[in-house]
Parts: sequence; C-alpha cells; structure tokens
Amino acid sequence: MSKGKYRKSLTLLPVSLVLLGCESGDAEEQSVDVGEAVGYTLTGIEPGSGTNDLAIDMLDDYDNLEGWEVQGSSTAGMVTSLDQAIKREKPIIVTAWTPHWIFEEYDLKMLEDPKNSLGEEEYIETIARKGLAEEKPNAYAILDNFNWEIEDIQQVMLAAQYVPFEEASANWVDENRDLVEEWTKGSETVDGEPLRLISTPWDTERSSSHVMKVVLEELGYDVDITTVDPVIMFQALATGEGDASLAAWLPITFGSYYEEFESQIDNLGPNMSGALNGLAVPAYMDVDSVEDLPAME
Repeated sequence: MSKGKYRKSLTLLPVSLVLLGCESGDAEEQSVDVGEAVGYTLTGIEPGSGTNDLAIDMLDDYDNLEGWEVQGSSTAGMVTSLDQAIKREKPIIVTAWTPHWIFEEYDLKMLEDPKNSLGEEEYIETIARKGLAEEKPNAYAILDNFNWEIEDIQQVMLAAQYVPFEEASANWVDENRDLVEEWTKGSETVDGEPLRLISTPWDTERSSSHVMKVVLEELGYDVDITTVDPVIMFQALATGEGDASLAAWLPITFGSYYEEFESQIDNLGPNMSGALNGLAVPAYMDVDSVEDLPAME
C-alpha cells in the first residue's frame, strides 16, 4: 500500500461515534449535506483487505472524492455502524459487497460506480476435479444443475446469523423445494457414497456448501465439507484430494488461482451471478452514484 493510501485510510475511534454525532438534516436535504454529515468519510472494513484497498484507490479515481477518507474498521464494526445509523435515520456510506446478509436485513442500495473502481460484476462458479463426471455422474449432474440467485444465498446467510449454518440451510431447502427439484431432476439415490466438497471460510461459501450438503445427503450421499484458503481449494481439486467446490469467484477475485490450475480442473460454470463490490447507503439517502457525492469544501 502506498503512502497516499495510508494518509487516506483512518483507523481511529469507532465509526459510530464519528458518524452518528453528525447532524444530517431532513432526508430531502441529504444530497446536499451528505458529505459534511458523514465527515467526508467512507466506512470501511479491515485495513489491508481487498475491498478496503479498492475503496482507497477509488478516492483517486473520482475528482469529487478528493479529500475524502476511508475509515478502516472491521466487517463487524461496519455492520454495527450501519445498524446504528439506520436506527437513527442518519447518513452513512459503507464499503459493501453482494451477496451479503445486510441486503436482506436492511433496505440498502449500491451506488453506481461509473468508473468501475470497485470492480465489475463477478460470478461464483462451480469447479470439480478431473474424472468426477465419469466416476460420479449423478452427483456431477446435480452440481452442474446447481444455480440460485443472490437473494437465495442472502436468505441463508441472514438466517445463519441466528442459527447454525446446518439448520439455516436445511430450512432453506425445505422452503424452496421447487428450485431444489430442478437441481435433482432425474437423480438417483445412492447408499452412503462419499463426496468431498471444498469450501472457503466465507459466509457465502458456508451457505452454498451446506445447502448442497443437505441436498446430496437427502439422496444418500455422505458429504464432507472441508474449509480452506482459496489457493488450497484449487490445489485440492487439481490433485484429487477434493471432489468439487461451489466457491470459485471469477474472473477477478480468484482469477490468478484459476489461471494456474485451469487445465487441471473442470469448470461447470456459474452457480450465481451478480457478485459485486461497491459503496452502499440506506435507501432513504438521496444519492444514487459515487458521482453524486459532494466534493470537500
């Protein structure tokens, strides 16, 4: 990270103390007062994280963001500040990404990012080891059919804030039988056939992996989920130590890993589209684009 980034990244008092002490005026005035109301500050997450660094770089991309800062916090700190601001109907601008359960919990909108400073749309894709299609065609077909929407995964993620992922996933499967039947149409039952899913330690991947575990176990599979760092996930499938993963963020997030192992794995295509980094605000704020944010006076 450059010195310029360090100057623009703050790790100070909890952002709620900074943001909630600002007076914003009526909702109709927020498009004028929003910069001053939030102290010309974007509420970030962990300093050094990809999302936080992209937000810092964004400040150099937009002339109207000169003088703005990204206040490093944590993901939990960002959510707490967002919750407190919404309860008081105060302005707040947070670094965010979809899918995330906050978009189910709160009425939020992503600001348009005409320069794509925070990246373009990504896909979460299903990948598998070579030979799985021939050795376990039934399971391979279900994995190939697996496809859902951002709202689906966010529902599981939100429920998992209150109950274990296993329970949240089982409940979601029970409530979405029509979609599950599309994934499993024509499938046969098996008797304890093992299947190894490789996942990453993100709530998105916990959601998809546990939903698939429930679906496959209903058909008689013995499913094991192993959670590892992304590069290990690709290595495990390339070497046959795992069978499949629903967690490949492409083309950007895991792009370098995919390029390294592409010839050694099968790509079954996207299981979800529309993953995106961005700046999010409560829906009551009268801003729709990064370009709407006022320049610092």
